[in-house]
Amino acid sequence: MTRRQRVLSLLIVVFPFLAFAVSLFIGSWHIPPRDIVKALLSPVFPSLAKGFADAGGYIATVYSVRLPRLILAMMVGSSLSVSGAALQALFKNPLVNESILGISSGAAFGASISVVFLGAAFPPQISAFVFAVAAVLVVLAISRKSDSPLISLLLTGVITSAFFSALLSLVEYFASPYALQALFNWLMGNMTWPGWGELAIALPLMGLGIIVLILMRWRLNVLSMSDEEARALGVNLKRDKILVILTATLMTAAATSVAGIIGWVGLLVPHLVRMMVGVDNRRVVPLSAALGAGYLVLADDLARSLASFELPVGIFTSLIGIPFFIVLLRKSRSLWL
Repeated sequence: MTRRQRVLSLLIVVFPFLAFAVSLFIGSWHIPPRDIVKALLSPVFPSLAKGFADAGGYIATVYSVRLPRLILAMMVGSSLSVSGAALQALFKNPLVNESILGISSGAAFGASISVVFLGAAFPPQISAFVFAVAAVLVVLAISRKSDSPLISLLLTGVITSAFFSALLSLVEYFASPYALQALFNWLMGNMTWPGWGELAIALPLMGLGIIVLILMRWRLNVLSMSDEEARALGVNLKRDKILVILTATLMTAAATSVAGIIGWVGLLVPHLVRMMVGVDNRRVVPLSAALGAGYLVLADDLARSLASFELPVGIFTSLIGIPFFIVLLRKSRSLWL
């Protein structure tokens, strides 16, 4: 590892914490920085809550709005980035991301069923998670008996995505105008829906998935080799591949269920990390988690601060990701495993 790569790795690790700290002071309601610090410390030092105006409103804003939103953005960005890095290494394909296995389309269809037909009786977060997992289980069940399981998995994933997209279009056709507006808002990616109750379910799944894939990062180096070389090193290919796919599915489904469809994070961030620190997955996976967290926090800052009204964060990740990815492709045509 060169000196330049060590410096860049350190900057990537520090980046999400700096983005988190700065983002606490950004919001539609201007709160003086000193009062934000006091609001953060008030649970530990209750006397601080009596020392500034509108203490109750500031504390509620910080702890009920800004903190859960920033934690959600960091965890979703990390989950999508780590999932993308792991799947790209597993399939030996730089274009693979979470949507290729039908996760996003399955989650979108599940949310649409809840928003349009079920209403408050069945939250869209739960429905999106159930159908995202169901989509991947269908893909695994169809492709497992193939002679070329990885190729079959990708092709089946594309077919499953198309199938759920068609079902989503059918649901949209029958939706009322109000339900359709709420559905489109979710499909474009949004950080405004969840509170601590919803996060209590999704965050453990995302955190567990990130930890598992980080612990498996050296195995991803082996899995990115040919099957013959991996078997010669004593790796249980079938077990490890299924574990990586299921872990990536669960964490991506959890992220999608609470934040909607946020594209390009899982595709862009791992490429950017490889450009900076090389292709060793022992570094790429954990650094993708850090860079993805900071990247989505900053994208969410733009979504809620550039206009008088809030824009879906999924729009910004696409607007930023597409041209940036084109630049990366021009500069790193030979950079891959």
